[in-house]
Formats: sequence, structure tokens, C-alpha cells
Amino acid sequence: MAEKLNQSALRHARSLVSDGTVVLGERDGWAKEEPTAEQENAFIEKHGWAAYADWHLGVDETKSEETKGRFSFPYGDFTKVYRGAVITIESRAAQYDHDDIAAAAKKLLELIDKD
Repeated sequence: MAEKLNQSALRHARSLVSDGTVVLGERDGWAKEEPTAEQENAFIEKHGWAAYADWHLGVDETKSEETKGRFSFPYGDFTKVYRGAVITIESRAAQYDHDDIAAAAKKLLELIDKD
């Protein structure tokens, strides 16, 4: 499988969680808050591809560097980590045998729920 854990994104997510930059809630809340394609494009234009990558726990290095298709498993809205997104990541990553991503999401969820 070409998709693997994006270590830089995981560090970014952990840092945000440690700072308390988290929206608590269940999976359903994330579906309403996930950035639209237009919001993603605006973020990329303003902050660049590296910053965009840091909001996705999955990366497929076989895909072109400056394409959205390279990145998967978003965990936030470019400002906060969403607990519901992390729950979704853990479930979907496990479903598609992305074990490293699923394990990272599980640990991130434990960090979120620690308090």
C-alpha cells in the first residue's frame, strides 16, 4: 500500500491537542465541519502545500506532491482538531488496512479524551 502515516501531520495534531485546540464531539459533528473544496483551495493558496499536508494523517507519496489526492484522513478544519474526525480516521483506516494510521488515530483520540 502506498498510503502511509504522515508523521509531520501527527506531530502537528498532537501539538494542537496539547494546546487544547480541539472540538469535542462525535463523528457526526465532523461531517458538518469538514472543509469544502473551496475552503481547501483557499487554505492552500494562502499557506501552501506543506501546511495543507499537516492537516492530513495519510500521505500517498506515489502521487504528485502538489495535488489533494496525495493527502487523506483530514483531522481538522485548518484551525482545530475535531474529535469526530479522529474517530472517523481510526475506523476508516482500520477498514482499509492502514494499520499505522489507525493506531496513530487511536493514540490521538486517547490524548484528546485524557482530560
